[in-house]
Amino acid sequence: MTLEQKIGQFFFPAAFINDTEENFQEIERLIKKHNIGGLTFFHSRASAATNYETKKKIEFNDNSFERLKELIIRFQKCASTPLLMSIDAEWGLAMRVEKTPQYPYAITLGALPESEKHLVYEVGKQIGLDLKSAGIHYNLAPLADINNNPNNPVIGYRSFGQNKEKVAIFALEYLRGMNDVGDLGCLKHFPGHGNTSVDSHLGLPVLEETLDQLLENELYPFIKGIENKVDSIMIGHLAVPALNEGKNTSATLSKFVIETLLRKQLGFEGLVISDALNMHSVSKLYATKGQLEWEAFNAGNDVLCFAENVAEGIQEILKNATPERIEASFERLLQCKQKAGILTGNTDPQGIFDFETTSVLNRKISENCITKIKDNANTALVFEAQKRNTLAKISIYKNTENVFFETLTSSLSSPELEIKIDDFNSMKELEKFIANYDTLIIALFVPKAKPMNHFEIEDSVLEFLEKVFSSKKCIVYVFGNPYSLQVIPNLESATGIVQVYQDFAEFQESAAHQLLENKECKGTLPVSLDIHW
Repeated sequence: MTLEQKIGQFFFPAAFINDTEENFQEIERLIKKHNIGGLTFFHSRASAATNYETKKKIEFNDNSFERLKELIIRFQKCASTPLLMSIDAEWGLAMRVEKTPQYPYAITLGALPESEKHLVYEVGKQIGLDLKSAGIHYNLAPLADINNNPNNPVIGYRSFGQNKEKVAIFALEYLRGMNDVGDLGCLKHFPGHGNTSVDSHLGLPVLEETLDQLLENELYPFIKGIENKVDSIMIGHLAVPALNEGKNTSATLSKFVIETLLRKQLGFEGLVISDALNMHSVSKLYATKGQLEWEAFNAGNDVLCFAENVAEGIQEILKNATPERIEASFERLLQCKQKAGILTGNTDPQGIFDFETTSVLNRKISENCITKIKDNANTALVFEAQKRNTLAKISIYKNTENVFFETLTSSLSSPELEIKIDDFNSMKELEKFIANYDTLIIALFVPKAKPMNHFEIEDSVLEFLEKVFSSKKCIVYVFGNPYSLQVIPNLESATGIVQVYQDFAEFQESAAHQLLENKECKGTLPVSLDIHW
């Protein structure tokens, strides 16, 4: 290859599965003309995180998986050098592709006892197999971020939690599972995106920690990853003034962060990939096309993810970079392609995913992560109330035909009512409904995983919960982000609280059996919560 062709390998533009034929042909042109090294797949332009503020409606496509496979075969045929196909699949292909296996969020896995870390390994392994069934060999996951900011708008549920040792152990298990089936992994977002309160898709977060503080906490999982020869590390779009002479320079554009800290001080020899270069924290910094791509490469990134100016970026790097630097990045990428096996023709989709295997694994996880927050003999209490005909069930944000209630009904039948989103009439009906019952089983299906607007739990629902906790005996099962517990008023007055994390059928069923059989809850909260008892 010429130097220019080798530079082309550093570019991983975005490919949208549900896009136009015209755009697919443009990707083919990039592959043929510029010898790009790989692609990063997203569902659609409307689903991209930087498009949240445009409010574009996402159009779902049940054939997305088949289309993804077809596109990978099509694009690989255009490539003189096999493409390293990548995707964000932190909790499985379902993060980007409909009707594919979904696994629990990292925060859910973080609730598992360390003795069950093999389940995290299995998640990594199954995700790796699912990706290979599409022809993808590079998962931009997992997060090594330590989430110690409950208001973090973008990390939160995507992190294994707050404990640095556990985050490191679980991230490495996830990586090991993927590696063992031939997929590459990636620790992100160096030097640590957990203690931030700005979404880097939309603005630049700032970490105020000193280097010593970062080494003590945020950097710990990355250091463990480096010791265990992690394939790649993604640099986050976040500023650390203490590492940049007091300047708010994004880590993605900081030579000190990448070359001095990550490479020289921490000894990382693997592939460095930028976070997506279309993210607004960096995408608007330079008016000249190709300048951002050069600055990111010059700072130390080997791979430029979601690069939008391929032709211009190649020319800027060719004009400014030394041949030695180009060769070094090229060799690192080549080693990853060799490890993934794609240089020997192993590029087509392999195997099929298995929903049954996913379900069995999700059930095992649910049985080991459910966490008891408060318990006042919940099981005995509800059965006594049933005998007195004073027990009722309330489902918030799911209809009463949910798996949790259906499983309970076999042994614990009682009247049921549901609260729908934005339904004033159901709230009025609820007031009348509960008058005849002194004990309530409340299933709260938290609408959103992100903390914005109280996780989309409506004020009317919060006001209802605040009142009913004081007037009734309430056993609450929370299916969602545990941080949502902090926004529920008067929670200390609830009789019992059980954190379930996910609303998957397997989790609902396990939660029901836990209540019916008074089973031990083996999980522990992966984050600290500000709840006053």
